[in-house]
Amino acid sequence: MGRTVQPKEIKMALTEEIVQDKIEIVGDFKHVQVRTATVIKRDGVEISRSFSRHVVAPDADITGESTEVQNICNVVHTQAVKDAYAAHLAAQEV
Repeated sequence: MGRTVQPKEIKMALTEEIVQDKIEIVGDFKHVQVRTATVIKRDGVEISRSFSRHVVAPDADITGESTEVQNICNVVHTQAVKDAYAAHLAAQEV
């Protein structure tokens, strides 16, 4: 009869890392565009990377943003920018 071969157990470490890898300031109203990368690694070697994006407007609540994004928003979202953005939105409603 044939010999039974026991399968060899292979252990791999899968890890997931989430990083904000790109932060851009765009447009007249200094919208802050944030790209977040989700990186999957097997034994320390990247096997997958996917992206998501979101935009932070001058009138947005930034309390849920990372410290880095909050710091950028606090610099670029001056009161003048916030006022101009509010006026722009009001003009759109007319």
